[in-house]
Amino acid sequence: MRRLLPLLALAPLIAITSETPAAEKDTRVYEMRTYFAAKGKLDALHARFKNHTLKLFEKHGLTNVAYFVPSGENKDNKLVYFISAPSKEAREKSFKAFASDPDWKKAVAESEKDGKLVAKVESRFLSVTDYSPMLKIEKSKEERVFELRTYTATKGNLGHLNDRFKNHTIKLFEKHGMKNIVYWNVLKGQKADDKMLIYLLAHKNLKAREESFTAFRKDPTWEAAKKASEEKAGGSLTEEKGGVIFEFLKPTDYSPLK
Repeated sequence: MRRLLPLLALAPLIAITSETPAAEKDTRVYEMRTYFAAKGKLDALHARFKNHTLKLFEKHGLTNVAYFVPSGENKDNKLVYFISAPSKEAREKSFKAFASDPDWKKAVAESEKDGKLVAKVESRFLSVTDYSPMLKIEKSKEERVFELRTYTATKGNLGHLNDRFKNHTIKLFEKHGMKNIVYWNVLKGQKADDKMLIYLLAHKNLKAREESFTAFRKDPTWEAAKKASEEKAGGSLTEEKGGVIFEFLKPTDYSPLK
């Protein structure tokens, strides 16, 4: 009986520890793929994704995250989507299996009887930053406007840029009514892995977005953080031309994230 006393004494501590696990870290590899549909083929491309591609991605180990089109005029017939895999190697293996799947080959043949659906494809591999909220693939009960923002840091300043977001920006975004969805850097070993930050925000609508950003930019805490970070880095953290690019997006009807 005496030997059990130390264990009994530790029981409350063990219980507390088990209820407070370490914060989760998203180690998956994400891929942002941008498709430019051939003229007059965007609807057919959507149909192929909705009826075939998403199911086959999942079948071969790829997670469907989000599918978007530009909010407003889509003059480039663009589809922007995000998928994820456990690793870059797993992604390559999955895509190879997907491309050789007889069901996929059949879907392609049937959908392209009158010509190819896609004119151009762009791809970028991404990894989640250590300060990003855990990405929840969920459908909001209300329609939301998503904003994809791409930052190109000045030479040697990606770390400073990430630090500013980690310590100040994301908290201030939330304070002013913007929803942080996910923050990525380019996957190590890929082009621009030393200078790019890509992230997704969600807004109630475009009017709310403008009000939020106006209040954010006037916030004294932001002004102080911006000034201090630029003094530390010796200048602007983003390139003067094309350093900040943003695009408003709306989810397709088949997008897991809405």
